[in-house]
Amino acid sequence: MTARVGVAVMAALLALYIVLVAQRAWLLLGSGQPIGIAMGVALVVLPVIAGWALWRELAFGLGSQRLARRLEAEHELPTDEVDVRPSGRPDRAQADALFPAYRDDVEAHPDDWRAWFRLGLAYDGAGDRSRARGAIRKAITLEKAARP
Repeated sequence: MTARVGVAVMAALLALYIVLVAQRAWLLLGSGQPIGIAMGVALVVLPVIAGWALWRELAFGLGSQRLARRLEAEHELPTDEVDVRPSGRPDRAQADALFPAYRDDVEAHPDDWRAWFRLGLAYDGAGDRSRARGAIRKAITLEKAARP
């Protein structure tokens, strides 16, 4: 629940930032001065990028949460446990030992969103967040395509 509150607070702060930057951009565009107009155009781009990034992250979070709930309801979430170090990081050797089974499942079923989601969880457990996000994004895309 605290993660949702954190996301809501950050989204609200980013929305406030977008509004304030857009307001400044409007004022600069209306200044009539070449430098002011150029700065205004640049400031228009920032809220657009920020809005896109906010939407993408929220869509990713909601999509991954939806898939996790579906796998949990189907009793297909991985049950493997990996020891963690005092720092909180997973034991790399244990995580690496589990990884081949999930990779092989994706290779055997490349169009199965469940296999991709479990692979993403394996990447995350191994500490490879960028590949984890990529695999989970692939799972979200495949699941959306499979919907009637």
